[in-house]
Amino acid sequence: MSTQQKLLEEKIKELPPEFQKEVKDFVDFLHEKRMEKPRSKPQFKWAGALKELRDKYTSVELQHKISEWRIGGK
Repeated sequence: MSTQQKLLEEKIKELPPEFQKEVKDFVDFLHEKRMEKPRSKPQFKWAGALKELRDKYTSVELQHKISEWRIGGK
């Protein structure tokens, strides 16, 4: 074990228990942040959810409607 690691351990041991827990939580956070998470393929579970509206609206009409909703229109 390096001198730097020993110094770090000593400093952590001098902290009150609640701060030691914070140090552990922070180290866990850093470790998890560094780990690469596996990416999964998109599921597209929503596909076909509005098929009953297919004959009522065109895709262009829906795009316009969504645009209105986003800007707080009608």
